[in-house]
Amino acid sequence: MKLKYFFPLIALFMTAGLFAETPSTQPTGASSIEIRAQEEFGRANWGAALPLLNKVANQLRDQNQSDRLGAIEEQIRVCEKNLKAAGAIAQLDNTAPVTGENRKPHAAPKTGETRELAIKELGNFEYDAEVGGGVPADVKALSGSTVKLHGFMIPMDQADSITQFALVPSLFACCFGQPPQVQHTIVVHLPKGKGVSYFPDEISVEGKLIVDEKKEDGFIVSLFEIDATSVKPATK
Repeated sequence: MKLKYFFPLIALFMTAGLFAETPSTQPTGASSIEIRAQEEFGRANWGAALPLLNKVANQLRDQNQSDRLGAIEEQIRVCEKNLKAAGAIAQLDNTAPVTGENRKPHAAPKTGETRELAIKELGNFEYDAEVGGGVPADVKALSGSTVKLHGFMIPMDQADSITQFALVPSLFACCFGQPPQVQHTIVVHLPKGKGVSYFPDEISVEGKLIVDEKKEDGFIVSLFEIDATSVKPATK
């Protein structure tokens, strides 16, 4: 499968009803808090969306805008339901690394080092896939180093003897209508002549990391790739 078709394919699954959909429209005259709340809700970032939506609901109650309040309260229920399903009700996502100006730069790789990272820790920066060019220098410096990442497999070719797949931090967000961001998606390549079977649980992938903004037909399709030397179930 060409990389440019991967994210549209996930979107197609959503519109086909295989993944749950979430509303993304914003009402006219929405406040900055409401706009941000809708953005986080649209990304299925339930932990960030919930407190913002609660603020919006309080504002609408104060303004007696009952016609809009119902939709916000429904989104609050969706957030609470999904956080509960993830075992994180009433909690923010404390596992995600700090991004933006407060992000922690990666230390330079050492000779012979195998660096174990979470996928979101590796991609701990904001990235505009439409514009590109925003990969931090410390992330680029990791290219060519050996890394070990944990995540979940989304096959990109045949179901049997898979030779290429996307490694994502969680299938939960995908199942609730939110494709992973490009900086949180690792394209894994198996050695020539090698393949693996699909594994639904968390896996561990080790190999050489390649950091490169790859484009197909003018679209940025990937930032991270791994030439894998090991793919196995993650240690519990």
